[in-house]
Amino acid sequence: MSAKFSAQDLQQIASLGLTEADVQHQIDNFRQGFPKTELVEAATVDNGGILRLSDEEINRYASIYATASQGKKILKFVPASGAATRMFKDLYSFAATYFGIDYKIEKEHPSVKEFLENIRTFAFFDDLVGCMAKHQADFGDYMDRGDFSTVINFLLKEQYMGYGNLPKGLLKFHKYGHLQRTPLEEHIVEGAEYARMSDDTVNLHFTVSPEHRPLFRKKVAEVKRYYEDAFHVKLNISFSEQKHYTDIIAVDEQNNPVRDEEGRLIFRPGGHGALIENLNEQRADLIFVKNIDNVVPDWMKHSTIIYKKVLAGLLLNLQQQCFDHLHTLDHGATPSQLEAIEQFVQHQLHLELPECYPQLGPDEKAQRLHDLLNRPMRICGMVRNQGEPGGGPFFTRNTHGIKSLQIVETAQINRKDPNQEAILASATHFNPVDLVCATKNYKGRYFDLRKYVDPATGFISKKSKGATVLKSQELPGLWNGAMANWITLFVEVPLATFNPVKTVNDLLRKEHLEA
Repeated sequence: MSAKFSAQDLQQIASLGLTEADVQHQIDNFRQGFPKTELVEAATVDNGGILRLSDEEINRYASIYATASQGKKILKFVPASGAATRMFKDLYSFAATYFGIDYKIEKEHPSVKEFLENIRTFAFFDDLVGCMAKHQADFGDYMDRGDFSTVINFLLKEQYMGYGNLPKGLLKFHKYGHLQRTPLEEHIVEGAEYARMSDDTVNLHFTVSPEHRPLFRKKVAEVKRYYEDAFHVKLNISFSEQKHYTDIIAVDEQNNPVRDEEGRLIFRPGGHGALIENLNEQRADLIFVKNIDNVVPDWMKHSTIIYKKVLAGLLLNLQQQCFDHLHTLDHGATPSQLEAIEQFVQHQLHLELPECYPQLGPDEKAQRLHDLLNRPMRICGMVRNQGEPGGGPFFTRNTHGIKSLQIVETAQINRKDPNQEAILASATHFNPVDLVCATKNYKGRYFDLRKYVDPATGFISKKSKGATVLKSQELPGLWNGAMANWITLFVEVPLATFNPVKTVNDLLRKEHLEA
């Protein structure tokens, strides 16, 4: 049964760039659900699903990147729309309940105790002291008398430092003597180290929330000249926001549209999968993708820089082989050439030929191979599983029965199926979001990335809004279903390349402190 929308509803829907049919389709997805991903086996080093490179190969691919990237446009693409609120979840909870009366912090809030004991270590500490002084509040006095809630409120509240409402990319993460850097700045430094083009230009693109865009622009204006002079580069920094037409209607547990206090329909962002639209607008030969909070100080950057170059070199090497094979197929491949291309497709790219392939004629075989090779390509770094939440690398079978390498989130897996649960448990690596992408075809034209999304890989979750339970729907994730039909290879990278900051106390790990 279709949902009924008023004229006002339809106007609201149209203002987002959606149609009534789009929203009805979203509601149908809620009602029908999405099929669970069928895991065939975990991708591992042992079964060839993940490449482990030798020292010789590391040097070779880094060298290939140095030469093959000359003259190419390189871009660093950073999803950066997240607010820092969740980083401070424990601090918020503590500040709302603690009044300094017979309270055992170490028992009730051990993470807050750790934060307070190490507060002078954080890169933002001097700013906190300065902010308090500006409001005639002495940091030392408040700490001495145990008024920790007020100290925390000075850090988080919008009328003071506002760290709870700032984007994560603009918090001060790292100290360098008297200087401090935000994740935005650390990505600039990374870009100067491995994404510098032949003319010394470094292109960076950040996807941000609309309310944070002015703050990002202001920060870039403050620091751009400093980093250009320090690294002898020209910075080209751009921003975009998730498209409103990727928003998804919220429904209740009966799949009826939910409204706000003013009677307007509630729409929610479609998750990071919506960013395939933003990525599709980028014009570059090579695109590095990495999350905003996965940055480290300079003394820890060596592994990241080396492996970024290595992944990019491997990608350019494989892309060139794909292009050569596509040109061969265009000009009529001999039987021996067809066989060589078949071997390349199956053994180097891990692409599965259809069951009917052996029975096809030469022209049909050539067309099948052409279709398999003429697609966007990505190399994904994978780190050893250390119990971190998030997706992992697997061989999967899609709804058409095609086996391929995919990054799969646990929410996409049928955890009630013992066989699927066993495959999940056997995974040795997980996804740190460390991608290098090539989005141009062998004729130099850009792929329309929207054509390579698997729409069946979205998923549904539940969230509370007061006493109401809302169902929310996520589009196929950017590095999951949104890239499901890309040529994909997984490469093992060192754990040192993955140091995300999910809570404020993560900044106390040695990887984020001064050397």
